[in-house]
Amino acid sequence: MKILHNLHDIPQDQHGWPAIGLTIGNFDGVHIGHSELLKKIKADCQRKNLLFVVVTFVPHPQKILQPDKERFLINSYEQRRNLLRDQGVDVLVELKFTRDFSTLRAEDFLKQYLLSYPNLKDFYLGYDFAFGANKEGDFDLVKSICDPLGIEIEIQPKFEFQGEVVSSSSIRARLLSGKIDEVENILQRPFHLEGVVVKGEGRGKKIGFPTANIQVSQDLIVPHKGVYVTRTIYKGMTYQSVTNIGNNPTFKDTDQLSIETNLFDFNSDIYGELLDIQFLHKIRDEKKFSTVNDLINQIKSDIQVAQNYLRPE
Repeated sequence: MKILHNLHDIPQDQHGWPAIGLTIGNFDGVHIGHSELLKKIKADCQRKNLLFVVVTFVPHPQKILQPDKERFLINSYEQRRNLLRDQGVDVLVELKFTRDFSTLRAEDFLKQYLLSYPNLKDFYLGYDFAFGANKEGDFDLVKSICDPLGIEIEIQPKFEFQGEVVSSSSIRARLLSGKIDEVENILQRPFHLEGVVVKGEGRGKKIGFPTANIQVSQDLIVPHKGVYVTRTIYKGMTYQSVTNIGNNPTFKDTDQLSIETNLFDFNSDIYGELLDIQFLHKIRDEKKFSTVNDLINQIKSDIQVAQNYLRPE
């Protein structure tokens, strides 16, 4: 998959500009609804011998339109690239989203950024996708502009999963409620967070349960506070683990959120290393314990629950 920043960066071949089929969207999460959409477009592009092109935005428009909003993205941009590559996308065009860009009228955006490409054959739209200032760009507008140019417009049908329309917003709501099992169903893979191991307070080690303190991007959404069964990937190796998200209320009173992972059968020094944590199941909400011994007993119980959950059937 080629990653470009403009449709005109697509290299010409001996016949000139290659014919393309194009869709556009944020694709945050690349969930089962996205996957079904992309699968259909890929098959259609293969049948018509078109390059399959996805146009998206960096940063996510919400980052510009609501700059104070943190913890929003389901995937990092690199994760999104990898997921779209897995869907068979030939070319990913990442347009830079700015405040000025956000004020473009839909018609101007179409003409300047999409229709200026000389060999656009098919334009695929999600059933509810709207773009341009005030979301004025819809199917009717696109069709009225593209029909005279001989560009075929196809609107993709609504996709429902277990009786519900799937959306990135619904996934975010579930993550913020700690409904990890439901999120995995909709994503068709475990939700995961990547982060760098930083120095923490060292309390876990002192009470016999050393943890890796993970620092993740402020852009990435974090599940509801609590204790989770997880798998942690480090340098290509997968370790069973328990991950706590919260404020360590037993030891201190703070609003600062911490993400701490206890990897089973692991005791290496990994400060500064990248970990990928896959969230599989929520064990319990965060709780303040009266004594450290009560906390130790609960951690032992949490680990046992996790080991039972992760035990092969």
